[in-house]
Amino acid sequence: MPLYGDEHVKRYIETDGEEGHDWRRGAPVLLLTTTGRRTGRKITKALIYQPYGDDYLVVASRGGSDNPPAWYLNLEAQPEVEVQVWGDRFKAQARTCTPDEKPAMWKQMVSVWPDYDTYQEKTDRQIPVVVLERI
Repeated sequence: MPLYGDEHVKRYIETDGEEGHDWRRGAPVLLLTTTGRRTGRKITKALIYQPYGDDYLVVASRGGSDNPPAWYLNLEAQPEVEVQVWGDRFKAQARTCTPDEKPAMWKQMVSVWPDYDTYQEKTDRQIPVVVLERI
């Protein structure tokens, strides 16, 4: 589920994250821009993230819905995305983590947003952790 509407995303961009980086309970937020798989338009969403080595992790939870978020379907169709963390804007290659990677990555994401475990309990869908690798 998106954290912010268009106005909040705009303020994050304008202030290099000074407004919008820190969300509820101090969860850090990045901006992920995907290309719409049907429209070809750029779509930006604010998502909770965690650094993971040189990469960043986000979770395609959609609040525990049985369907994945549209941004996840977009990056499956076109994995080259744009990311903004604070004022750092860069292109990245998005990929779903492997089953071997997931336990450690999931644990790290739950450490910053414990509700992810609750979301997973609400659905039979395996909620993916997405790795954003700078290119």
